[in-house]
Amino acid sequence: MATTGSPKILSDKSIIGNVKKAKVTSRVKGWRDLDLSLTLHPIRGDIVPLKDDAAIKNSVKNLLITNFYERPFNDDIGANLRALLFEPADTITKISLRENIRRVINKYEKRVILQNIDIKDIDNSYNITVVFKIKEFDTNESVEIVLRRLR
Repeated sequence: MATTGSPKILSDKSIIGNVKKAKVTSRVKGWRDLDLSLTLHPIRGDIVPLKDDAAIKNSVKNLLITNFYERPFNDDIGANLRALLFEPADTITKISLRENIRRVINKYEKRVILQNIDIKDIDNSYNITVVFKIKEFDTNESVEIVLRRLR
């Protein structure tokens, strides 16, 4: 059976004909997450969900602000940053902060590629900026967290 011209697609996995002319189309999957600020839609009165890159940024932020043992039956989820807040503000603490952030994002957030972690120590607080690339949307995003000691 000789086939010429455009290929025929019989199912999702089989193509008969000239494979080079076959088009591959991919559908971008939409991500949704619940906004924990519980912002109401002005007309409908429903809670407005976060979509796509905002949902992924929210997920990364939630992982960073979660401490160990805060989630039932998942005791190792989280970066445990607040536990390091009262350690001496030195290079060893910054290395621990950076490693905890790297571990939690690489282990629990497979939708992103971690690019940079910037930690600044300013007057009893840490300004942490995490820069990552969202794989599916091919965009760079960042999340900023301020850890502050209150006395």
